[in-house]
Amino acid sequence: MLNSVEKHIGVPAYIQIMNVIKKEILLGRLKSDDQLPPVRELAKIFKVNMNTVIRALEKLQGEEVIRAEHGVGYFITVTQNIDFSIIGELKKSIEKAKKDGLSLGMMKLLIEEVWKNVK
Repeated sequence: MLNSVEKHIGVPAYIQIMNVIKKEILLGRLKSDDQLPPVRELAKIFKVNMNTVIRALEKLQGEEVIRAEHGVGYFITVTQNIDFSIIGELKKSIEKAKKDGLSLGMMKLLIEEVWKNVK
C-alpha cells in the first residue's frame, strides 16, 4: 500500500506522497472517512521529514481530498467510483504501447492529449 518515496526522480517527495494517497483512493484501498496513519507514522513509512508529510497533507486538504480533525487526525473525504474494467483496458493499451517502443514520458503526453480532445 504505502511505501517510501523515490529520492532522485525529479518529483518532490510531497507530490509523490500526494500521488500515493490519491492512487490508493482510486484503487479503492482508501475510502471516504478512512483515517490516515498519524503524521509521525507516515513520515516513517515514506522515509521523509514530518514537515514533508504535513506539506502533502495540507495540499490534499486544499484539494478537498482529505480533511483534518484537530487532535484526531486526517480523514479521506472523497471516494472515486472507478469501473475496474478501465484498468484492464488501460493495461492492454499500455502493453501495446510498450511493445511498440513508446516511452513512459511519451505515453503520458499522449494520454494528456487524448484526454483534452475527448468530450
